[in-house]
Amino acid sequence: MARSKSDQAFDERIAKNSEELHELLTELYGEQADEAFRNLTELMKSSHAARPADLKRLDTKRLADPEWYKRGNMFGMTMYTDLFAGNLKELAKKLPYLKEQKLTYLHLMPLLQMPHPHNDGGYAVEDFDTVDPTLGTNKDLENLTRELRKAGISLCLDFVMNHTASTHRWAMAAKAGDPWFQAYYHLYEDRTIPDQYEQTVPQVFPNTAPGNFTWCEEMHKWVLTTFHDYQWDLNYANPAVFVDMTKSILHLANLGVEVFRIDAVPYIWKQLGTTCRNLPQVHTIVRMLRMVLECVCPAVILKGEVVMAPKELAAYFGTPEKPECHMLYN
Repeated sequence: MARSKSDQAFDERIAKNSEELHELLTELYGEQADEAFRNLTELMKSSHAARPADLKRLDTKRLADPEWYKRGNMFGMTMYTDLFAGNLKELAKKLPYLKEQKLTYLHLMPLLQMPHPHNDGGYAVEDFDTVDPTLGTNKDLENLTRELRKAGISLCLDFVMNHTASTHRWAMAAKAGDPWFQAYYHLYEDRTIPDQYEQTVPQVFPNTAPGNFTWCEEMHKWVLTTFHDYQWDLNYANPAVFVDMTKSILHLANLGVEVFRIDAVPYIWKQLGTTCRNLPQVHTIVRMLRMVLECVCPAVILKGEVVMAPKELAAYFGTPEKPECHMLYN
């Protein structure tokens, strides 16, 4: 069976990026890079095969107009789904109002499955693949993105890079003693290494969430929790974490999300003796994510949340030859 033009273009993008992707994986993961590269390549192929036809058409359109998001008529609005409309179905009914505002970009605050009531406004995520039941279903999200697309409105969602909720299935498996998922987090049996980290790592919320570690009674281990005690930092030194998180972002892209505001991205790589902020490995990961998206769903763009000093900001654009984020949010 002959490959479609879209599939042929995808094959060309994969071929163009494979060498650099493998080099960056090797840089991060050494001997584990070959397996990670195979897993990532298979993920990209399956995600592209599953991508709906109308989104593939959008990919083609955006490839011909890569500066689309920089237009002077771009007008964005940010809102909480529940406060504006109650849920995603009801929000879709407000489309005439949004069109009346000449909206081209809608950023919905976190709406993926979260614990209740403590969820840091949705930034503690229990399931990166599923809409929170209080707001609707994945089908509701897919229907909304389709209607927004028809109206010329791009949907932006937050994608929390640094951590999961302590009630995420990976964390629950880790608590139950599963060594595979314990390796998804930073866990320590005593305070030796945590105390070394505390010497150089600033605290994000010193008054409301002091310290960077939380004791987990179920595991009898200390867990790295940069933000709140119910937000467990992911261990990106484990290539399975990068592959699984990339899988979720591609799943959401195939539901029609066009912009990802990658949350808390400067924090995602941890290294003793540093502030664990803005490390070179962070840029390697963002660069790899950019390449994966450009291969699978080139209509999609990355907006980096870099709440750092202005001098730290520009680096997250990458370089003209090796771009990272399309836009930055400070």
